[in-house]
Amino acid sequence: MQRRDFLALLSAALVLPPDLHAAASVTRLLVGATPGGGTDIVARSLAADLEQRLKHPFIVENRGGAAGNIAAVAVAKAEPDGGTLLLSYTSHAINPALFEKKPFDPIKDFTPISLIASSPLILVARPGLEANNVRELIALAKAKPGKISLAVAGVGSANHLAGEMLKHEAGVDIVSVPYKGAGPAVADVVGSQADLLLGNVATVQPLLQAGKIKGLGVSCPQRLPAFPNLPPIADVIPNFDYRSWYGLLGPAGMAPETVRELEAAAAAAVASPAMRKRLTGEGLDPVGNSAAQFTQFLQGEITRWARVVAVTHTRLT
Repeated sequence: MQRRDFLALLSAALVLPPDLHAAASVTRLLVGATPGGGTDIVARSLAADLEQRLKHPFIVENRGGAAGNIAAVAVAKAEPDGGTLLLSYTSHAINPALFEKKPFDPIKDFTPISLIASSPLILVARPGLEANNVRELIALAKAKPGKISLAVAGVGSANHLAGEMLKHEAGVDIVSVPYKGAGPAVADVVGSQADLLLGNVATVQPLLQAGKIKGLGVSCPQRLPAFPNLPPIADVIPNFDYRSWYGLLGPAGMAPETVRELEAAAAAAVASPAMRKRLTGEGLDPVGNSAAQFTQFLQGEITRWARVVAVTHTRLT
């Protein structure tokens, strides 16, 4: 290309209408999990909708590892211009208490934008386990201490810590076995290599419906419409209430007008029929709240999970 041609193209770009300038920008949505899981599903659904609403590309980047810390640290260090965002999950509130070396401050180093969705957990068992509900499980575990295994899909996850609290509150000796992700953990329960799993609805739903595993209870106080025969664990262990969740954050110091734009777009996306259908189809409860509400929610979650970490003596280096 001749120099005069390049200068002509540059001059033309400088006088593009503002909306075309915006369309040329790109937002990276970082995900601290591998492709295919619940966090990735939420991120890609949200990115596709925001791309249409805000008229510029949203690119999902998976940066799994360290319980979501790798992606979170990258976003915390990014420019606060809205060009780099984080689709976080429950570990964002758990990690500060879980890790001896604090990787970040989950509030001060970020700008909360919106809580996108949440999911209850379902306690499932291999088909041949001699227990059909939580009460029977507790009786079996007390009769056979240290003989029942709980597959853990991710050390330090909400699923893991909820399982530790179940053991603590019930006063039973169940062996937690860590796995690298939900896939192999579920596979071992289906294959009767492990006895139990506390998993997200999306993870266990098709296997429950196919009869390859059996449900014992749900982690929320109410029965789930999709599984009305599964009682809440709280019926046996009072106040047992644990959920995983997914939220949108940016780096600290974002301009208020940028936050408001993203907050409104995220709320509209979650309220749209198409995205609600996608989320509910994956066993998720759509939320789409305000930045202020998400900030308050995060503060409560950090306090709550810190207590769980302290009670269960779970720490990572």
